[in-house]
Amino acid sequence: MKAFIFDMDGVIIDSEPLHNKIVRSILAENNIIVTNEEFNKFTGMASTAVFDIFIKQNNLPYTPEQLSKRQMDKLKNYIVEHHVKPIEGIIPLIQKLHDKNIPLAIASSSPLDMIEFTTKKFGINEYFTTLISGEDLPHSKPAPDIYLKTAKMLDIAPSDCVALEDSKNGSIAAKSAGMYCIGFANPNSGNQDLSAANIIVNKITDIDIDKL
Repeated sequence: MKAFIFDMDGVIIDSEPLHNKIVRSILAENNIIVTNEEFNKFTGMASTAVFDIFIKQNNLPYTPEQLSKRQMDKLKNYIVEHHVKPIEGIIPLIQKLHDKNIPLAIASSSPLDMIEFTTKKFGINEYFTTLISGEDLPHSKPAPDIYLKTAKMLDIAPSDCVALEDSKNGSIAAKSAGMYCIGFANPNSGNQDLSAANIIVNKITDIDIDKL
């Protein structure tokens, strides 16, 4: 392992249920009802990609960027008002990797300003050398684009990178990029198929970086 790459939603912050609730509420305003089970398949995808699907299917008079901004504004307000904390064990893991001089990056489907907001809110922005948003890429997870770009930005071969993911789409993206993938079975991320991952952990504290 020469680099460690984190997904953000469902890995650093337990935000998947919040994304789910907020996106579905925005869709419901437009008379589009989506069940939790139906929505789980979109976990890990960029919100612009998700909104693009529903905009095209329902001929909505918005752009994906407009709806994504509404979603992120609502999410930021919720995080601040409810004092949302990092996922248990994630800060010590980041600190341990940093202490071993392992380059760290975030490869998230969230917009870059949301990634920056979250890392600053949790006081961990100084640990990361690279922050990459999937919204800046033509193909969202499960395509490998975001992980290939992150490895390129780190100047480290994908085969020397470890990725931490909580979703089916994310784990497929990491593996398709040629990385070693740790699947985090976060129950709040829905019933995700993490079979693409090399290993699956139920708690962040189960990750032993000395074995990577």
